[in-house]
Amino acid sequence: MSDLSGLADRFQSATPLATLIDDSETDYRRFQELVASTDSLAILCHDNPDPDTIASALALEAIANEWGVATVDIVHGGTVTHQQNRAMINVLDIGLKSITQVTLSDYSLVAFVDHGIPGRNNSAPEDMTPDIVIDHHPADEIEGQFVDHRPAVGATVTLLTRYLEVYDIELDERLATALLFGLHRETLDFNRGTTSTEHAAACVLHPHADHNTIEELTNSVFTPETISGIGDAIANREVRGSCLVSSLGRIRERDIIPQAADYLLQLEGVSTTIVYGIVDDNIYLSGRTSNTQLHIGDLLKETFDQVGSAGGHHDMAGGKVPLGFIGSVDDGDDVAMDLIDQSMNRQIFDALHGWTET
Repeated sequence: MSDLSGLADRFQSATPLATLIDDSETDYRRFQELVASTDSLAILCHDNPDPDTIASALALEAIANEWGVATVDIVHGGTVTHQQNRAMINVLDIGLKSITQVTLSDYSLVAFVDHGIPGRNNSAPEDMTPDIVIDHHPADEIEGQFVDHRPAVGATVTLLTRYLEVYDIELDERLATALLFGLHRETLDFNRGTTSTEHAAACVLHPHADHNTIEELTNSVFTPETISGIGDAIANREVRGSCLVSSLGRIRERDIIPQAADYLLQLEGVSTTIVYGIVDDNIYLSGRTSNTQLHIGDLLKETFDQVGSAGGHHDMAGGKVPLGFIGSVDDGDDVAMDLIDQSMNRQIFDALHGWTET
């Protein structure tokens, strides 16, 4: 096991991040004892992983490798369809395994990064209890041997950057680039859900990162499916007051949904967008808002959490509803699709009723 004797001294590190983040919330010694004593670790990203969960997993992998953990695998469910996420994985040569390739129970420890509840936006069995959870998303009843859950922080990458500081893990260029790109994407270039700790984390990462690579990843080209999906979201939009709801119908790339929700939030007079689409047997939703009086995560949770799973932050949220809750739809079945759109739009606008008056 790695030496713990210098841990207390490293808490006093005078970096900008150390002065802002509340280390009293985290038992760093307990975390090191847990990880450094294991022989195998599965780091589970949430489904369809984004840069925040990928970079956080990469940081945890670096920590485990530093402490001599023999087997460390980064695992995810779903697919990687967002063009920037694929580019990040390819350019930075990040090794991810599909959850279909592994058995989580074969690992001595399973860590969740950027999510916290089994079966909710991840492919872990609902009855399992993860050993480690590091997350910033609002959630209730998170369980594990070690839980670091801080919803007041704007990105999980921020937390893992502090872990690297505390344990004095070298920030090489590849890792710093991944973490800084994850910060950029989670906060939309520090314009969404950003706290002072994100800026402080960026100060830590900035000197070590390859900024040409970050620019390359940021400018990754859209796929034809993404452009078509955003076009469908524009064409199918319904606006009531300051709220916009749109359906993408049946799609193959789930990551189009949050991109469309972000894009449509730029429409003049619109402060809240909710976009949904059908992927396989589920309806996925993404919500965005610039309305400071509306908590979009609570709204989606109250509307859909009883029949599926939904929730998120004040200004951004997501959800998943089984298609059977609304009805079945086959490819090309326009009548069934219209009925599903009518039902979804009615429920969403009913939930938004206080903000739909013109």
